[in-house]
Amino acid sequence: MPAFRQVGEKQLPNPILFMAWSPKRDLIALANTAGELLLHRLANFQRVWSLPPNENTGKEITSLAWRPDGKILAFSVGDTKQVVLCDAEKAEILHLFPVEYPVSCMHWMEVQDESSTLASFSESEDESNRFLPKLPTLPKSYSTTSKIFSEEKSDEVTNLLGEVRLNILVVGGPSGFVELYAYGLYKIATLNGISGTCRNLGLSSDLKSLSVITEIRTTEGNPEIHYIQLDTGLLSSCLPELTKMARKFTHISTLLQYLRLSLTCMCEAWEDILTQMDLRLTKFVQEKNTSTQVQDEFLELLLWGHASPELQALLMNQLTVKGLKMLGQSTDSSYSGIQKLVISHLQSGSEALLYHLSELKGMALWKQKFEPLGLDPAAIEDAIVAVGSFTQKASELSQVIDKSMKNFQAFFRWLFVAMLRMSEDHVPPELNKMTQKDLAFVADFLSEHFSANEELFDRKGKYFSVERVGQYLKDEDEDLVSPPSMEGNQWVTFVKQSTHLKDSPLLFPTYPQKSLHFVKRMMEAAIDLCLQKPAEVIGCSVKQAVCLQLYTVPEGSSDTPRLFELPSLWNDKTASMHYVIFCMHEISPSKIYILRRATDPSRSVLNGLVAVDLNTPLNSSIDDETPAPNPDDTSYSCLDARFYDDETLTVVLRSLEDDENKMRVLAQLPLNSALRCEEEFTWDLSLRLEQQIERIPVQTVAWGNQSRELENIKAQYVAVNGIRKVACVLSANLRHLRVFEMDAEEEEEEEERADESQEMSSDQDRLEDTMTNQSDAGEEGDGNKVGGSMDAQVTGQESGDILDDAAGSEAI
Repeated sequence: MPAFRQVGEKQLPNPILFMAWSPKRDLIALANTAGELLLHRLANFQRVWSLPPNENTGKEITSLAWRPDGKILAFSVGDTKQVVLCDAEKAEILHLFPVEYPVSCMHWMEVQDESSTLASFSESEDESNRFLPKLPTLPKSYSTTSKIFSEEKSDEVTNLLGEVRLNILVVGGPSGFVELYAYGLYKIATLNGISGTCRNLGLSSDLKSLSVITEIRTTEGNPEIHYIQLDTGLLSSCLPELTKMARKFTHISTLLQYLRLSLTCMCEAWEDILTQMDLRLTKFVQEKNTSTQVQDEFLELLLWGHASPELQALLMNQLTVKGLKMLGQSTDSSYSGIQKLVISHLQSGSEALLYHLSELKGMALWKQKFEPLGLDPAAIEDAIVAVGSFTQKASELSQVIDKSMKNFQAFFRWLFVAMLRMSEDHVPPELNKMTQKDLAFVADFLSEHFSANEELFDRKGKYFSVERVGQYLKDEDEDLVSPPSMEGNQWVTFVKQSTHLKDSPLLFPTYPQKSLHFVKRMMEAAIDLCLQKPAEVIGCSVKQAVCLQLYTVPEGSSDTPRLFELPSLWNDKTASMHYVIFCMHEISPSKIYILRRATDPSRSVLNGLVAVDLNTPLNSSIDDETPAPNPDDTSYSCLDARFYDDETLTVVLRSLEDDENKMRVLAQLPLNSALRCEEEFTWDLSLRLEQQIERIPVQTVAWGNQSRELENIKAQYVAVNGIRKVACVLSANLRHLRVFEMDAEEEEEEEERADESQEMSSDQDRLEDTMTNQSDAGEEGDGNKVGGSMDAQVTGQESGDILDDAAGSEAI
């Protein structure tokens, strides 16, 4: 009876480039060549959701990484140079940030530290909830570009930060590009001095070191694989301080996003409603063909109650009584909505931002604890001042809205009554009375919004302007068209006349000539500047501990998907060890090499390198020192290898004696005996490992009944999750998936079904062989045609799965 129970199988229409199991759930994420991100459940390999490519994120997924709690999935996009965080529950994009280079590999690590110091820090972490009210959610009616702050999720910051325990997303790319992001949100380190393109990353759970696999192009033109261990001791020694600082950074980053979305809602409210009024009244003014200014004719109507025939015709034919009434209601509603967003969202978000920045400044002043991390009190103070200026500008906008609302209401009420009289309709008594204050509001409206000023005409191309509010919401560097008048403001006069207050650092500077967007950009630049220095300081503290030359990349492997290429990395949290698994097929095709390094670079490791010989009889035991030769034994080559747990390696093997190159085996290799090797290997750092391969100690392992021959699939790659005890095998053509539960044996009836479907799958296997051979020959176009033929000839069950996938994709 075969080992491992097959629980699912799927033929997919597009080749799979990346696959990653969720660390906490029976879910696997897949990324294909079409730019889709797919999430499948273990049971029958059912699709949960799909996220199609879009213009905001991009179309070329280059790597995947799960947050350690399994709630958020990160993926990088090469064509737009972005890293995107996606909610695993609803396929919603929670956050994205740009990177300098396309990311080629990612690793998301959670700190495993139970120190009492960190626990005491976490107890005071949520004190902000005691002093700050919850941020109001943004209105559903506005179509924002992000769904971080939707109605369904009120605890947005908590959802993104996760638990108090620190987790770090490490991203790597070409030209030695490596960056660390706390909680996957804010950059805390930019590393320098790494050579080559990063192919794999692994940050130890104790934060003492970072393992990097790089590919370096030599002068001869052959890529070489290097293993680099970086000493990240500062992160480990300052873990409590780093955790508290990182959570403040992410709070601040999320609040900035909240303010951006609030401004987006305000701009949409303005553009959707007030712009219509702007265009209608501007058209009304431009169609007037008399030499008299519109402002003068309106003033004449206001003072004497008489309108010229031209003005009366324009009012009754263009605006109409009904149109004017609807325009007035829309304007009032729009102004009210914008003012509510200013007061409830911008001001509350700015207050929360001031609170967290002030706490960050207090941390920076505790130099003994936080100075090594690069917190600069002066830069944080500049950010606080910038946030204060933004708050003042938001308050100024609120006052301008309040004044404009009064003027608009008085103008529309007066004009409505005037048009009723022109049409000889009944005027309600409550509208027929105008106070002196109402007359002043109408006069102010006419003087402010109807103008023949040449400068205004040159800049805006029209004689009518409703820019009092809109000018604050335009993302331009130009000064305001109509800045508010400060004449008669007693506070402004007092500050100007005071020698000490005029230049006092205690007063937030104002920018009366600038828009709200302009001041917001100044604030963001100041905050980014104060939060960038820790990333530089921490990055400079990271030093290279060791660099080992492993082997030369064989020719023709550049077309292989990078995620599936060895070496693979593993962090043994219990023993505090880094493991590197790799093969050198051209030199020793039947061996797997295991490199071990302590996470503490100062600690040496016995048996740092050992080779595992796969020419071991299947029926031998682990305790056999020298297995007896057997003519029926088969030699194997390792196609892919991933750590299942700290003591077990999951491998996909290929028979070296199979002429048709079809036989594949999925096996679990126990590593205890191999890692107990007493023979020590001495590195010669001046040579590549492949040049000193004869001196590497060789051990044999036997997998006994922990193996299964994979029939009717040309298996090539594997992804495993030892916690959930599952594995997913992918064929060489990247389209055929098979999922196994690794701790259960196959049911007899399932084995019988496999025998019945063997004949039906033989054609499919031949097509896979054809497609793989053509792919190896570099004929991509023909390979796609063969792939299409293969998809058309899958079994009925598989065809139904593909249709289900298509329907699911359309639903998404």
